[in-house]
Amino acid sequence: MNEGLTEKLSSLLGPAGWLTAPSDTAPYLTDWRGNYTGKALGVARPARTEEVAAVVKLCSEYSHPIVPQGGNTGMVGGGIPDLSGQAVVISTQRMNRIRSVDPAGNTIIAEAGCILANLQAAALEHDRLFPLSLAAEGSCTVGGNLSTNAGGTQVVRYGNMRDQVLGLEVVLPSGEIWSSLKGLRKDNTGYDLKHLFIGAEGTLGVITAAILKLQPLPRTRVTALVAVESPASTVALFANIRNVFGDRLEGFEIFSALCLQLVLKHIPGARDPFATPAPWQVLIELADTQADAPLGESLEAALGSAAERGEILDAVIATSEAQAAELWKLREEISEAQKREGKSIKHDISVPISRLPEFIDKADAALARAFPGIRIVNFGHIGDGNLHYNCSMPEGEDNLRIFARSDEVNRVVYDIVNEVGGSISAEHGLGTLKREEILRHKSPVEMQLMRAVKQALDPNNLMNPGKVL
Repeated sequence: MNEGLTEKLSSLLGPAGWLTAPSDTAPYLTDWRGNYTGKALGVARPARTEEVAAVVKLCSEYSHPIVPQGGNTGMVGGGIPDLSGQAVVISTQRMNRIRSVDPAGNTIIAEAGCILANLQAAALEHDRLFPLSLAAEGSCTVGGNLSTNAGGTQVVRYGNMRDQVLGLEVVLPSGEIWSSLKGLRKDNTGYDLKHLFIGAEGTLGVITAAILKLQPLPRTRVTALVAVESPASTVALFANIRNVFGDRLEGFEIFSALCLQLVLKHIPGARDPFATPAPWQVLIELADTQADAPLGESLEAALGSAAERGEILDAVIATSEAQAAELWKLREEISEAQKREGKSIKHDISVPISRLPEFIDKADAALARAFPGIRIVNFGHIGDGNLHYNCSMPEGEDNLRIFARSDEVNRVVYDIVNEVGGSISAEHGLGTLKREEILRHKSPVEMQLMRAVKQALDPNNLMNPGKVL
C-alpha cells in the first residue's frame, strides 16, 4: 500500500518534489529546538496549489496522515510527524512567490512558503509596511505564521497575524481548493471561514496562499531602552506611554536582568548601555508616517515625566538606526542566548496586562519554593500581555534534572496563569506540547465545539493528527 502511494507521489512531484532518502528528509523531521523528532513516509514539496491538492487527495485515498510544514521554526512540535512513519510531510518551501501587490488597495498576495522577511521586503518595494515582525522572520513562513496566528513585537499597534488577513487559499482534507483571495474589507455573507484555519496548526487544511493587509510606511521611528525597577512600574509606564502616543506606539517589550546577562554572555557585540545594572529593561519603539514628526523630543519629555513619577530608573534613546538596532539586538537575541546556555522549559503565556505583576510575583515565588535555585528567563510583549516565561537551572546536571520534571514546572506556571485569567499559549500554539494540558483550561463546551469543527472538515483525522486535539 505504501509503495503505491510513494510511486504516485514520486510521479506527481518528481525528484525535487518528493524526498524519501534519510539525508534529504532529516531536516524536516526534527524541530529547530531538537525537542521533537518523528518519522515520515516521505516529504512532499509541491510547487503549486494544484499539486498540494493532488497530494492531499492521494493521501486521503490511501488513508495516510498529512503534516503541513512551513519554515519548521515552531516551538511546540506542531510541524513534526509522529514516530509511526506513516505520515506525509507537506512542505510549502517551494511555494514561495509573491503573486501580486496592490498599493492602492494596500494588499499583497503571498504563497504559504514565502519567508516573512521576503514578504516584508516586497511590501517595502512598494513603499508599504507589512507589520508582522518576530525574531524568526528570516526563516519562518507565511503559512506557519497563519497556522499559529503569530504575534511578534508590533502586536500592540497592528495586532496578531489574524488581524492582517483579508482572505485565504486552502486545500481542504478532501483535496478540494477553497479560495477567498478577494481582498474585500467588507463581506458580510455568512460565516467568516478564514478564521477557522488561522491558528488551527494545519489540523483543518493546508493553507497555500493569503491576501494580507499592508500599512503606510513609517517615515520617523524612535527606539528607547528604559531601566525599570519592577513589572508593576512597567505596567504603569505602558499605560502612560500609550495614553500619550496612541497608535504611534509600535513596540513595548520587557526583559529581565537575567535575560540581558545571557545575551551579553553569548551574543558577540552585545553591550549593556547602562552603567548600573537594572532589574528590568523595557524596549519602546514609536513610529509615525510623518517624516518630520518630533517623536524623539516627545518621548524624551514623556520619559522625563515618568522619571519624576518614579516609574523609571534610567533611559537611553537611540540617535541612529545603528544604535536602535543595537538596542533591539538585546531583546531579539534572548532566545538564541538561552538556547546556547542550555535547555529550558519554555512557556508562551498571556495574561491581562493589569495582572502581569501579580502573575510574575506569584509564579516566581511558587517556583522558588518548589524548585530551589530555579532561574526564570522572563521576557515578552508586555503591550499585549504576552510573556515568554522560561525556566532552567544554572548548572548542567541540575538543568537536566529539572527539565525531566517539566510537567511539574508547567503545572505550577499554568495554574497561576489560569488563576489570573490568562492563556497557556499566546502565540506559539498547542502542537504536541500542550495538547493534553489544554484540557485542564478550556471548558467542555469549548472542546466539544473544536472537536465538532474538526470532525466536520476532517472526519478521517488525517490532517496533522495528534496536534491541538
